[in-house]
Amino acid sequence: MNHNTNINHTSSTITAGHQVPPLFPFCSPTEMPCHCLSFIYPEIAQLSQDGDIVLGGIFYFHSSWKNREDMYTQKPLALQCISLLLFYQLTCRPLVNLKSSLNFREFQFAQTMLFAIEEINNSTDLLPGVSLGYNIYDTCGSIPKTIKVALALNNENVNTSSNSDTLCTKPVQVQAIVGETSSSPSTAIGTLIGPFHIPLISHFATCACLSDKTKYPSFLRTIPSDYYQSRALAQLVKHFGWTWVGAVRTNDDYGNNGMATFTETAEQLGVCLEYSVSFFRTDSTEKIHKVIETIQASTSKVIVAFVSHLDMDVLIHEMANYNLTGYQWVGSESWISDSQIAVVDKNHILDGAIGVSIPNTHVSGLREFILDVRPLRSLNNDLYKEFWETLFSCKFKHEKSDENYRECTGQEDLTGVENSFTDMSLMPIFNNVYKGVYAVAHALHEILGCGKICNNNVQLDPLTVSMYNILQHIQKIHFKTKEGEEVYFNENGDPAAKYEVINWQPRENGIVDFITFLENESVNLLLLQVPVSMCSEKCPPGTRKVLQKGKPVCCHDCIGCAEGEMSNITDAVTCVRCPPESWSNERRDACVKKEAVFLSYNEIMGILLTTAALFGTCVTAIVTIIFYKNRKTPLVRANNSELSFLLLFSLTLCFLCSLTFIGQPSKWSCMLRHTAFGITFVLCLSCVLGKTMVVLMAFKATLPGRNLMKWFGPTQQRLSVLAFTLVQVIICILWLSISPPFPSKNLKEFKEKIILECALGSAVGFWSVLGYIGLLAVLCFVFAFLARKLPDNFNEAKFITFSMLIFCAVWITFIPAYVSSPGNFSVAVEIFAILASTFGLLICIFIPKCYIMLLKPEKNTKKHMMGKGPPKAF
Repeated sequence: MNHNTNINHTSSTITAGHQVPPLFPFCSPTEMPCHCLSFIYPEIAQLSQDGDIVLGGIFYFHSSWKNREDMYTQKPLALQCISLLLFYQLTCRPLVNLKSSLNFREFQFAQTMLFAIEEINNSTDLLPGVSLGYNIYDTCGSIPKTIKVALALNNENVNTSSNSDTLCTKPVQVQAIVGETSSSPSTAIGTLIGPFHIPLISHFATCACLSDKTKYPSFLRTIPSDYYQSRALAQLVKHFGWTWVGAVRTNDDYGNNGMATFTETAEQLGVCLEYSVSFFRTDSTEKIHKVIETIQASTSKVIVAFVSHLDMDVLIHEMANYNLTGYQWVGSESWISDSQIAVVDKNHILDGAIGVSIPNTHVSGLREFILDVRPLRSLNNDLYKEFWETLFSCKFKHEKSDENYRECTGQEDLTGVENSFTDMSLMPIFNNVYKGVYAVAHALHEILGCGKICNNNVQLDPLTVSMYNILQHIQKIHFKTKEGEEVYFNENGDPAAKYEVINWQPRENGIVDFITFLENESVNLLLLQVPVSMCSEKCPPGTRKVLQKGKPVCCHDCIGCAEGEMSNITDAVTCVRCPPESWSNERRDACVKKEAVFLSYNEIMGILLTTAALFGTCVTAIVTIIFYKNRKTPLVRANNSELSFLLLFSLTLCFLCSLTFIGQPSKWSCMLRHTAFGITFVLCLSCVLGKTMVVLMAFKATLPGRNLMKWFGPTQQRLSVLAFTLVQVIICILWLSISPPFPSKNLKEFKEKIILECALGSAVGFWSVLGYIGLLAVLCFVFAFLARKLPDNFNEAKFITFSMLIFCAVWITFIPAYVSSPGNFSVAVEIFAILASTFGLLICIFIPKCYIMLLKPEKNTKKHMMGKGPPKAF
């Protein structure tokens, strides 16, 4: 394994370099030697190796830098990464417990690039006869330094004289750049090198903004865009029913753009954000504490963290001081699969975290290459010393030594060392670096027309091997790695989006297992306790959601559906009104058929009225029997026995016709009840009217010169009764012919019931029937009133008068009661009016006579009947 590197910045032979104009043309290359203006602080590659074709690498081996204050009266200071050695130089004393900003993960990325280049250089199938070199720079995580490094990769710094301060620039020194890890630095580099079509292939910059080819025409990546990851996270949150979540993001292009897409998708899925806060790892402690206080004051139990692993490290350390546990974390690929985050999470803040990550993979030989640190001993520079000291937790001997720490010998062995450098959990990201290097190699292989050996003539042709030509070929390549994974880019320079769900499940010993959810779904369904995070509880069936004023759409109150409305789904927005013949049940979650009610024989009111009608019929029958047995007595004969029997018959019909009003209405019962009632009552009143007129005329005819009885004989009495009754029959026939009564469903009186009743059909017909009955009743009353002064012994006019008073009072009272009574009560009122008026006629006209016939038979004589007595005042 040839893994040698050289930190001495020497001029690389770039025979395939395309003559790109220098970004800072201090002097023309054709005019060398010349006196050139110099870079103030030239960038030096941390790792470099010559080759026929050189690739650039940009990583941040350090994650922070020393703050500086430029005084505009002198040269600005060079940006310096914070390292243990720098701290020692500034303080003149070493600190054993000082935490270095050295980023082992970036070292692993850089070593993966070296591994891929070494594999290609040793390959006889890919770029045979062509060696790849590299220049790898450290940016310290600073965007200004990243831009300066990109400038250095575009224009190589070369000494033009013995004076080291005099530097000139040569044409671009690299054919492609691998990096940067983060999105914001990648946007800066992409903007800078885009016009020169230098390919930039990132392994971990996921911001969807980088897919814009108008801004970043030469940017490609081997990791999917955040556009897909953000949507996947939103769908994951929705899958578990979390509709009320908080959001934390890194305040850079990665966090801001990723969270913007998540928020948009979440809103479409009905997920609300209670808060969305941002921070950066270099922010003040006070600002980070405000982020934590926002989380602490929230009501949501789920936190979506679109945060880089470095920022997550800072956040977890600060949250540990607040002992904020019990939250469900949903993480992006930047930290969810990073085992080192789980290691620093001593307070188990992230237990049960879930998120999406790119699928796990394996690159054969890479793990052994990374862990073989012996070749790094040749890096006799400050970066190597800090790397070695941090890796093995020791210190090289300085001028001022301290006996409190172990001294590094340079011969340490990794056996038994467990830290982030020996952790291979980020193998999928290593694989992305590996694929990026191989993508460039495959493009060069096609450009150079390599067979068993590459064409040197083509290799030396700057018009053929140009950055633009390389970029075009990279965009079109499609190959398989040695592990069988397909590599290609779409029109935006993005690979195919593939994700797997990761779930953190802690063991009893504190170690966290990263379980792939999709591959072990059944296990996770048994072990995972899904928390609940909602602004408002789900509205059960029978209620509807009403948004709370001034709050997100996920915050609502549950209002019960009104009567006659229902909702049969959870979280119903509106309640649905039931059909006219249906009504909501008590829970308001279904419509049920309304209860159909009518005056039936089974209810108490129906039973009482039926009993009253039958009782009246029986009494009438008894009276008829009494009258029939005493039909030859003076009392019966004197009161027109024929009309009396006809009247008793009509009274019986009146009692019986009331029964037609009880029971479920039908077509025939509706027509029968009103017509039978109208005709029988007219028959009854016609008999009463005939009796009254006969009595009145009989006494009037005794006066001298009067011959009236010939007009009121038996035949005339029958004809009068027939004529009066026939008029009512005609009215009823017209009513039934034009618009007869019919059964109907009254849906208005009671909301929860249907009243089955008989509609009148023609109101004119109904009131004509009643009006005619009223007319006859008035006539009876008038004639009875005129006969009130006849002799007492023979006079029944006063009883007819009383009966008509009762009759008229009942029916006058009936009209408003009938109109105002709801539902089947109007039917009961009508039956009551029929029975009351019928009982009034029966009692007033016939009971006194029965009393005489049964209890005072001595008065039932012709002598008594013909007796004269003084009339009584009425």
